Amino acid sequence: MVAGRGSVWLLVVVIVGAGCFERCGAQLPIPARTDGFVWGTSPAPAWGGAVVVEAFFDPVCPDSRDAWPPLQKAAQHYGAARVAVVVHLFPLPYHSNAFIACRSIHTVNKINASAVYPLLEKFFKYQEGYYNQPTYTKSRATVVDEITNNLVAPIIGEANLAAYKSGFNDSQSDQATRISFKYGCARGVTGTPYFFVNGMPLGDSGSPVDYNKWISTLDPLVGKM
Repeated sequence: MVAGRGSVWLLVVVIVGAGCFERCGAQLPIPARTDGFVWGTSPAPAWGGAVVVEAFFDPVCPDSRDAWPPLQKAAQHYGAARVAVVVHLFPLPYHSNAFIACRSIHTVNKINASAVYPLLEKFFKYQEGYYNQPTYTKSRATVVDEITNNLVAPIIGEANLAAYKSGFNDSQSDQATRISFKYGCARGVTGTPYFFVNGMPLGDSGSPVDYNKWISTLDPLVGKM
């Protein structure tokens, strides 16, 4: 009887594994534009012309919040011509409001791309109010309204709120946020913050990297340009 149960479980594992393999082998949706938001004034990362740092952040992740200032400081030290920074949004499934936060940023990007980083930093500053516990008894609609009124409105202005609300509820912002998550998964991202330098994963990913570590990592690469 024990052997019979073992055979049944083995069959279940094989079937589930085969299903997962088939899904993993399916073509992921190809976005109309490359995922991520370039920091600074450069319209696009200078691939091949600068050291490219890619950071995967969750707007309501405390480690992402702590990781941004030292990376920003390091990027300012070198300048956009030598170090380009691209932030990818990665809504962690165990942060209840992460998808809403990321969708908000994608929506704002459609209205005013220059407002993306101010809104991301606004989320970082006030993220504790959107952790799981403080919002446990609140409905999704209530959380969305609070984010709209308390975080988004001061960034984009009252005149753009109607466009924001419309964009937040359309399929494009939903799809863009899903693609961001799938893009991170396709790159092997398992948590935030997660960093790539010139396409290679940084060993310190998963926790904030301090300024001195960034300098010691980037200096040899910038020196070879």
